[in-house]
Amino acid sequence: MSKTGFGQMYRQLSSKLLDLVVTPHVLGEVPTESTAVEQNTTDSNKLICYVLQNYSRSNALVVDGETRRLHLKPALDPMSFGTYQEKNSVLFLHQNENNFFNTQTFPPRLLQLIEALEQNPEVEVELVPVTVLWGRSPDKEDSWFKLLFSDTWATPGTVKQLVNIGLHGRQSYLEFHEAQSLRELVDYAKTNHPNISPATYIASSLDTYLDQQREVVLGPDLSDRRNVMQSVVKARDVQDAIRRESIQNKISMLEAERRAIGYVNEIVSDYSASAVRFADMALTRLWTQLYDGVEVHNFSTVRELAKDYEIIYTPCHRSHIDYLLLSYVIYKRGLMIPYIAAGDNLNLPFVGQLLRGGGAFFIRRSFRGNALYTSVFKEYLYSILSRNTPIEYFIEGGRSRTGRLLPPKTGMLAMTIHGHLRGRAKPIVFLPTYIGYERLMEGSTYVGEMQGKPKEAESIFGIVKTLRKIERIFGKVHVNFGEPVFLDDILKQHNADKIHIEKNDAPIPAEISKVVSSSAHLILENINRAVVINPVSLLSLILLATPKHTLDEEICAKQLDIYRDLVTQHPYDERTEVTSLSGKEIIAYGLKLKLIKRVQHVLGDIIAIEDNQAVLLTYFRNNILHAFVLPSLVASLVEHNGKIHKTDLSNVIRTLYPFLRAELFMKWQPSELQQHINTYIDALVNIGLIFQDHDGNLFSPTPNSEEHQKLLTLAMPVKQSLERYYMTLALITQRGSGNISTKQVEELSHLLGQRLSVLYEFNSPEFFDKSLFQSFIKVLTQQNYIRNNEQGFIEYDDNFSEMAAGAQLVLDETTLQMLQHITTFSDEELATALEAMASQQAKRRLKRKKA
Repeated sequence: MSKTGFGQMYRQLSSKLLDLVVTPHVLGEVPTESTAVEQNTTDSNKLICYVLQNYSRSNALVVDGETRRLHLKPALDPMSFGTYQEKNSVLFLHQNENNFFNTQTFPPRLLQLIEALEQNPEVEVELVPVTVLWGRSPDKEDSWFKLLFSDTWATPGTVKQLVNIGLHGRQSYLEFHEAQSLRELVDYAKTNHPNISPATYIASSLDTYLDQQREVVLGPDLSDRRNVMQSVVKARDVQDAIRRESIQNKISMLEAERRAIGYVNEIVSDYSASAVRFADMALTRLWTQLYDGVEVHNFSTVRELAKDYEIIYTPCHRSHIDYLLLSYVIYKRGLMIPYIAAGDNLNLPFVGQLLRGGGAFFIRRSFRGNALYTSVFKEYLYSILSRNTPIEYFIEGGRSRTGRLLPPKTGMLAMTIHGHLRGRAKPIVFLPTYIGYERLMEGSTYVGEMQGKPKEAESIFGIVKTLRKIERIFGKVHVNFGEPVFLDDILKQHNADKIHIEKNDAPIPAEISKVVSSSAHLILENINRAVVINPVSLLSLILLATPKHTLDEEICAKQLDIYRDLVTQHPYDERTEVTSLSGKEIIAYGLKLKLIKRVQHVLGDIIAIEDNQAVLLTYFRNNILHAFVLPSLVASLVEHNGKIHKTDLSNVIRTLYPFLRAELFMKWQPSELQQHINTYIDALVNIGLIFQDHDGNLFSPTPNSEEHQKLLTLAMPVKQSLERYYMTLALITQRGSGNISTKQVEELSHLLGQRLSVLYEFNSPEFFDKSLFQSFIKVLTQQNYIRNNEQGFIEYDDNFSEMAAGAQLVLDETTLQMLQHITTFSDEELATALEAMASQQAKRRLKRKKA
């Protein structure tokens, strides 16, 4: 038998043996069959060569098996052109890395390939780098067991590779990277690196490239927890903080260092590949039982950024499930899971250790005034950044109880930027991520908290109560990765790109404070740009806009189609995702989730919100409110006025937009607003909800017509924001200029909102969310409608009075009278209300101290 025949038999037998124990998971984009055929058979002068980093027969066999399965050019098929002949189409960058005396800087086969290519100018050779991993555990010093039984950065020997195949055959990973033209690489090397041979440059470049791709999956080389803790405590800045702690608190250096070690132990993660694999299996089962599916959008953005950037994942925070879900999504798609900044309220017995194993590190909710803790935490964060480990934290700080994005808490963001400016490794990119649910496990808890019940502390008992709901169906979950925010771009915008910070206790320069603020708001805007408009949020938006939360089924289906078509044809952003279900299908879906019910009637069935679900559905409505608020405002102004000129409508919207933008983190700049107003006017005219004459007047449909009912429903979502604004304006106007403070207005608005929600059945706990009143007053100040005098009281002039008087263009007479009545206080009533609020605050502070 010839050597060639024997080699083919050996390959076939080896492949069959490997197939019994190895099932590689292909990561990244896989070429389609048609693309592969077109690439490899129609052009006889284009040849494919697969590039592997280290010599390994088993790796070559795995690649060969997958190329055949995917109908690509088989890796172990011969490769020949001209006088060049090879038995396979695989190139190893490192032939024998264990040979101590091997000083070769490039593989000899690469040199032969380049020489043959130059002799055959009609031939094109495409190099396809391939990553092969057995398991996904990064290096950990002093852990011989993990180094032996999982893939690491070290090249495995024969014995270890056999162990890898046996133990990790079902957990092996393979990724084909983008093909690179060998001829173009040679030309580039000759032009830009004339002092070294093209082969040396190409081998080094491909080696570095595969290292980077390997790091994307495994993460960087990591020290074990004990070594990390030692490096943090021994860092120069932490040692300085220990000395200051010793002097200021009159304790020994040893005691001060013990405190520092205690803080480090409290904070530091304990990443464990075995814990991650356990979580992978457990969460796969959890999602299967709990949800109908997890839909992921725009993950290609993450993959493109992972090689060149330090990724900081900044998702919205809707549920405790968020961080588990995001890590699961990232891990399942072949990238390293991020280290997660978790509140110390989650550092519970057993649960805390599991979270640490999955990459969580813990941070106190507040550590202002504790210089030693601050220094330790900043040093640990700096150590993570310097190792280019991806990080995740919630820009809102805590979970949203209303479904809206919360104002940003910039502490972690500021420390991240501070650490980056101390020593820049990779450039940083923040990755805003929208997470949308169709039901919430914490839903009833959120409603209780918003209605005044004290916030529940985290506990093992609370987690067990949550797990009891595991048999319930919670619909689908959507994860949508938004437009990235590049830190270097924002640094340049604020002329801060040359700033370098020497120590971790150095103050943040004013320019960097502006960078932090700009980054935070852009992240929140980009989260909202990636909104997923799902069936539940659309149903909530429509049914909550009706007086009794009911609608004729046929009209409800038509209204759903109108909303879906509106955001499909005129999406809020190119990253916005919209359900593909029709109006009738959305109703069927809502019935399946038991969020709505069908009330049968001889004149036509009625769709109603299920009992006790109305308040909870405001949460899902608020998830998407920003995407509908502008067409809702157009509809509201036309419906309320009956007839309004486009110019007047635009003027009112431009006046109100800064407040809506601040409240809902909307993306449009004021200069862009008019084009979007015109777009929505045209859209509503085209579907017959409003009418327009040649003079630019806009008209509402005939009252009590079906079109008028649809317009009225579309007009409602923005109404609560407008009522809240004018309630605050009426309160300030009623007291007069210079007679009430900002804090008093915020507190009274909050109280009045609570009262209105009870008296008038708003079913919206966020109607009295204090942060929304704070945001409104902040924008009033920024727009120069109000100012604070030396005594801290609000003063205003005619501009403010005119704005307040403009309420008649926005709200009906009944609502205006109600707001005027509820905001009218005598001096005695005001003093009593303020005294009662002060007493409530004192009781809450006392409870927090006892806790």
